[in-house]
Amino acid sequence: MNNNQTVEKLRQMRLMAMASLHLRQISENNQEKFSPDEYLALLTDHEYEDRQNRKIQRLIMQASFRQQASIAQINYQAGRNLDRNAFERLATLDFISRKENVIITGPSGVGKSYLAQALGQQACMMTHKVRYINTARLFQRLKLAKVDGTYLKEINKLNKTALLILDDFGLQAFDNFAREVLMDIIEERFERTSTIVASQIPVAAWYDIIGEGTIADAILDRLVNSSHRIDLKGDSLRKGILKQE
Repeated sequence: MNNNQTVEKLRQMRLMAMASLHLRQISENNQEKFSPDEYLALLTDHEYEDRQNRKIQRLIMQASFRQQASIAQINYQAGRNLDRNAFERLATLDFISRKENVIITGPSGVGKSYLAQALGQQACMMTHKVRYINTARLFQRLKLAKVDGTYLKEINKLNKTALLILDDFGLQAFDNFAREVLMDIIEERFERTSTIVASQIPVAAWYDIIGEGTIADAILDRLVNSSHRIDLKGDSLRKGILKQE
């Protein structure tokens, strides 16, 4: 069969990486170095890896992370109250398989958002669907969705994510709508998917911040009781960056 026809058919079947590698191999006359089985495996592996890489990049873009964060770049310096072994166990993402939550608390600047996003980006690398969002902005967006009739659609989209990251939780007071939204989200995700919450507010104060005792009890029962807890300490890491600059 004409090699150019083969390449064109591969492209028509959207096997772009396979077509590109095959074209390169025949132009360099390298395909004869492989047995038919080896050559087919080479092309197949190349196409698979290319698709996986593109999927990961798409998941990272769709997650809407605020910054690039990596497990490898985590700062475990003394005084942060961050146990390396415990965090690296979280980074295996077993908590997602077990439908468990993660709560990260601590004062401003200690790296709560970074840790949450590092876990989120690790989840994308393992091809999990992730969504990162500021909690107050989420409530604002869903309030608009309520008005235009897309509220249930937006809630369903959130609940289809394997990992939802709610950042800056509790910085603004909860009104009735925010309480109802949070209840809708947590109720649907309970024992089905995982949520990471990052907050400057200690968990002990969440009951009062959410308000409405019955709803607060229901939310905290589902969110906190099945969670891994990280309570960061120490000075703001941003101060160190400013000093270096």
